[in-house]
Amino acid sequence: MLFYRNNREDRAAGYQAVVEGNANPLQWLRFGILTAKSGDSPTTLRFEGEETALVILTGTVAVSAGDQHWDRLGGRRSVFEAAGATVYVPADMPFAVSAVSETAEMAVCRARAQQGGEPFVVNPQEVRVAARGQDHWHRQVRDILTTNADGRVQRLVVGETINAGGEWSGYPPHRHQQQREREEAAFEELYYYRVNPAQGFGSQVHYGSRQNPDQAYIARDGDVFAIPDGYHPVVAAGGYALYYLWFMAGPGGRALVPYEDPAHRWVNSPA
Repeated sequence: MLFYRNNREDRAAGYQAVVEGNANPLQWLRFGILTAKSGDSPTTLRFEGEETALVILTGTVAVSAGDQHWDRLGGRRSVFEAAGATVYVPADMPFAVSAVSETAEMAVCRARAQQGGEPFVVNPQEVRVAARGQDHWHRQVRDILTTNADGRVQRLVVGETINAGGEWSGYPPHRHQQQREREEAAFEELYYYRVNPAQGFGSQVHYGSRQNPDQAYIARDGDVFAIPDGYHPVVAAGGYALYYLWFMAGPGGRALVPYEDPAHRWVNSPA
């Protein structure tokens, strides 16, 4: 299964596994959502053989990992308002999370990794925010764990993208399914969507996969898409902003070398 419907209204406090287990089509990635409420006992998690990026989507939390403790992290009311805070936790290291605000929601992004390393925080002011694209594929991209994490993270690459209504991203369509020097780097990827206003939607296109048929999916608030290979552009419906958290890992390190579909590269050529 590649597309996961994830009704946010039915979510209880605590950790909810979304993409893992026998149904997971990915070899390198796992994903879940952690919901915390003020006054509840801390949620303690440990993922053997997997490093974790804990992306604070909304609310304020306290986090402990190893010998580190942070009293107040996060604070954004919506993923659309600004960059957030992220905690990196090395493989096999237990960590505990509790809500400081009334409620808090976190994305738990995991990748296969070896034991070792130190936990650290990427604060909002350390996130690199850039406008990318042109014409009708403008988007805002927030790089959370990219080159800034070289030497501190084994495999995870993490960021956020926001499309305004009618705008595309992942465009021109690109893939990252083969390891080819200077042409393409092999990564799996996972998207977690939010929509503003929440009743809206976007469309996730997926084609050119080695194992899956060409498809287009309706992406609603809280849905998740696992991308083992293939081209994967996404568009927001008119009138609705579409956010997606994206994270990646693969066998060839952390350097991103996307391969654009040759049929559509021309759209980036000067007029």
